[in-house]
Amino acid sequence: MNKKKILLIQIIFFVFISLSYAQQRETPPIKFNKISDRLYEITGGKGARGGVYVGDNGVLVIDAKMDKKSVDEVISGIKKITERPIKYLINTHSDGDHVRGNRFFPESVAIIAHENCRKEFFHPDRNGKPSEWNKPELAKFIPSITFRDKMDIYLGSKKAELWYFGIGHTTGDIVVYFPEEKTAFIGDQIFLNRPQLIHSYKGGNSFECVKTLSKMLITLDAEKFCSGHSEITDRTGIKNHINKIKKIQEKVRTLMKKGKTIGEIKSEFEKNKGRLVESIYNEIKRGY
Repeated sequence: MNKKKILLIQIIFFVFISLSYAQQRETPPIKFNKISDRLYEITGGKGARGGVYVGDNGVLVIDAKMDKKSVDEVISGIKKITERPIKYLINTHSDGDHVRGNRFFPESVAIIAHENCRKEFFHPDRNGKPSEWNKPELAKFIPSITFRDKMDIYLGSKKAELWYFGIGHTTGDIVVYFPEEKTAFIGDQIFLNRPQLIHSYKGGNSFECVKTLSKMLITLDAEKFCSGHSEITDRTGIKNHINKIKKIQEKVRTLMKKGKTIGEIKSEFEKNKGRLVESIYNEIKRGY
């Protein structure tokens, strides 16, 4: 085989691999997974999982995706379910994959979050870069309604409960609970397919996360829990998640008592647990 043919085959192979890789990385389409006649989990698009609830006189959306295309698909999907207007957009916390899409919703939509979440919109990013939400043109897409402990939203006779149980993934994570469906949307307060993500730079704390999740289970009679990056789980799934965090905390504490450095401690865990281990290490040093 001559050099030209070999080169041609190599080029074709490279193009094939590149196209296959691009297809694998394509953003999946928006899907509405039905939980009840009124409640849906939203998956796909660019950004975290969210939800939509159809009340008697309007619609409530949970979290906002990241780009205009995804938000437009969400809005289009809602119109196929109901003619009622979108009244409320709830941000479960301040991470970009949950709130960046706020700006692509109609300005008539009221945006609601915990008071700490609103503060964290202005928090510098992990590398210290100033928040884009300081731009004046984005001010109208920052939560304009906040609460401290609990807030009820009525859509006619139907009610959504907004609860704050404490610090966890960040300082402003909330639970959106639908009593009739016994279903709670909890944002990034759990990660079932990877170690729990704690945003220490936003005030998140793994020990407080355990307390917060435990308080949620005690307070709510929820049977289903929808989160930003995992499949719907049940109460047992939440309890198992809590226990996994506790085991990591106990191991880190034991290794610290033996005088191990943070590098030595991280080497005792799988690589993907490194960030969580470092958060726990620093929390214990501060007195937890």
